[in-house]
Amino acid sequence: MSHDLDLASGEREKRQDSVPELVKELTRDISELVRQEIELARAEVTEKGKKAGLGVGMFGGAAVLGMAVVGGSMATIIILLDLVMPLWLASLITTVLYAAAAGLLALRGRDELKETGAPIPERTKQSVKEDIQWAKTRAQSKDR
Repeated sequence: MSHDLDLASGEREKRQDSVPELVKELTRDISELVRQEIELARAEVTEKGKKAGLGVGMFGGAAVLGMAVVGGSMATIIILLDLVMPLWLASLITTVLYAAAAGLLALRGRDELKETGAPIPERTKQSVKEDIQWAKTRAQSKDR
């Protein structure tokens, strides 16, 4: 009950404040909100950057591993296939198989990067919308 009285007296005091004082208070509140939103955006972008780094790392790792094994394994496959078919055909088949494997790895890396999404801090975006709505509501209630 006394909490309700405190709120009521606080509202009466606010209604007695002059317009410049109310504008000053609103400006201070908005400045604080902007600082908080910037901090939230910074944290969110950092989090998304780490996730994107994981996808890029997988993509790069796939490329490095592919280059490391391509020479030896490709030669081995060509030699084995050469036992049952012409050398040119063995080389062509081996090249097509390696191209398909590289394509699959590239698609997997792309999917990881897509999963990360746009580098837009979604929580901050939503919070800013809520803050704008709060400020509008507060400004309208002070007009009354």
